[in-house]
Amino acid sequence: MQNQDHLSIDSLGLSALEARLKDDLSVLCWPAKNWVPPRDGVSDVVIIGGGMCGMVAWLALTSGGVHNIRILDRAPVGLEGPWLGYARMETLRSPKTLTGPAFGHGSLTFQAWYRAQFGAKAWEELDKIPRTMWMEYLCWYRKALNINIENGICVDSVEPEGDLLRLTVSGAETGTILTRKLVFATGRDGTGGPNIPDFMDGLPQHLWAHSADDIDFSALRDKRVAVIGVGASAVDNSAEALEHGAKEVRHLIRRQEMPTINKLMGIGSYGFTAGFAELPDEWRWRFMQYSFSTQTPSPRGSTLRVSRHPNAYFHFGKTTTRIEQRGEGAVIHFADGTSYQADFVILGTGFNIDPMARTEFGDAAAEILLWQDVYTPPPGEERGDLGRFPYLNTDFTFREKQPGKAPWLSNVYCFNYGASASLGKVSGDIPGISDGAAWLSRALSAALYSEDVQTHWQDLLDYDTPELLGDEWEATDLETKSQTIEGQVA
Repeated sequence: MQNQDHLSIDSLGLSALEARLKDDLSVLCWPAKNWVPPRDGVSDVVIIGGGMCGMVAWLALTSGGVHNIRILDRAPVGLEGPWLGYARMETLRSPKTLTGPAFGHGSLTFQAWYRAQFGAKAWEELDKIPRTMWMEYLCWYRKALNINIENGICVDSVEPEGDLLRLTVSGAETGTILTRKLVFATGRDGTGGPNIPDFMDGLPQHLWAHSADDIDFSALRDKRVAVIGVGASAVDNSAEALEHGAKEVRHLIRRQEMPTINKLMGIGSYGFTAGFAELPDEWRWRFMQYSFSTQTPSPRGSTLRVSRHPNAYFHFGKTTTRIEQRGEGAVIHFADGTSYQADFVILGTGFNIDPMARTEFGDAAAEILLWQDVYTPPPGEERGDLGRFPYLNTDFTFREKQPGKAPWLSNVYCFNYGASASLGKVSGDIPGISDGAAWLSRALSAALYSEDVQTHWQDLLDYDTPELLGDEWEATDLETKSQTIEGQVA
């Protein structure tokens, strides 16, 4: 009976699950022995971002014996990542069975966390993971592993100092931090920022917001709201406006038809995860350009959340060319010569990948090698936004445009959405995040070891702990005598 209880996690509660996790990690000798030679006043690794990417990166590194790590996050405790911020969907798109950041530990999965509290029957009945529940799980993940995230700290700039990096920080801690390696685990906008089209130039800020902004939806009651775009963030914000009493919400969509197929989901596999980075440039570009061009559709549930409102409208073939203030609202002009007046505009235009937008790098951002610097796509596959993705090394590190001008960029790891053009979907999306973390940990650990090879060599020479004490055997003389073998004396 005890064995059966051990096998089943259903309805045992989180304390029992945490005890099992602790036991599982113990027999796997986690955390591994720290092998990195210490440097006074220097962190081995600083991770910017304490959300899903940052925590699983920490788990992977500590599993490999890298312990001198700091995780910094500008958000308050419990608000790391987008889940209680600009993410406004009711449920996650990802299937509930994905193991996500569990890093191979069954007791650390969302499924284990859910079943321990609500049981197997509730798990079977669950369709999609509620967004706020996913954040509850990530908070438990942090607690169960006792991850020390330093909240309320912003990294304002990164500069080289010899073979180290000096970070200037503000907020709950001010001053500077020295580190050997820096990991940007900064999510969707981690290598850029919100995409604000040129047609927004001159429109007063009180008349519009990007879907990633902190929007007061209650202020949109009885207002005419225009939403530019029809991707996941666009429809989620549209639903919020409708549910807060907007008079009407109109999606203004450049495309002639609604995207309906999530192309990359159809080819997801471990082979794609492991093999994408090894493909030649033309194939990596082709995969990503096709995915961008076909566009990932908004989830079915999110779209129905909008369309069930009689005052929600989807207008296709409406390419916005200009928006201007008129009275207390905004007039949106389209390429077909028509226009529409709204009281408020929400941009569901996604994020730009543009290292120049990251103020942490300062002027050195211009030295980061981009895809547009190294690859010219064939006719029909051009895409400017994809060209601005960083062209990374296979270990997630940035490359410099001119060799020798910013060599310190090789100590900065892009473990966020910006890595997807070079390495695939392994550093932001739930399906491949543990594989990406393992990859990052191996690469970063290899770099640390190589840099300290002289110290490790000396440790080898100095090591003198005997395994044998001398009392395990007794030496004796071998009695021999001369023999003649085929006429020769042996």
